[in-house]
Amino acid sequence: MNAIQLIILNLEEVRRRSVKLWSGIPKDFLHWKPDGEAMSCIEMVRHVLESEHYYHMALINGGSLNEYESPFAGKPYISVENELELAEPFRKSFLEYVSELNEESLSAVKIDRSDVGYVREMGDMLMRIAYHESVHAGQLLDYLRTGGITRANLWD
Repeated sequence: MNAIQLIILNLEEVRRRSVKLWSGIPKDFLHWKPDGEAMSCIEMVRHVLESEHYYHMALINGGSLNEYESPFAGKPYISVENELELAEPFRKSFLEYVSELNEESLSAVKIDRSDVGYVREMGDMLMRIAYHESVHAGQLLDYLRTGGITRANLWD
């Protein structure tokens, strides 16, 4: 396996576990949040999916976007399944983009996000995308624990 294949494997494995977690959120708990300032469960799912699209566009752009219109904006929160359907074409495009990278680009291409405090290599950014999703999986696990909801076993 080369570095690109390993990155794709990581992205796919993180998403597989996220979907397992997200699919276990009871429908009557989707809009729950621990406090008024937090995202609800379904808002967090969308945030992860929407962020991946933003990051994909930032990678193509070589850095942060001056303007970004989310394809998720204004869409109602219906269900996890609906969120995944909305995101599917963007996910497919993102994974195709990653698969077309060459190993040299992982260290040679810099992504300038100095507006938010960093400039990183392409490989670093791809790992950050997966890490971002993983952090939110941890948050959702905590939400479910706090709400007394049975949590999926993500360590299969």
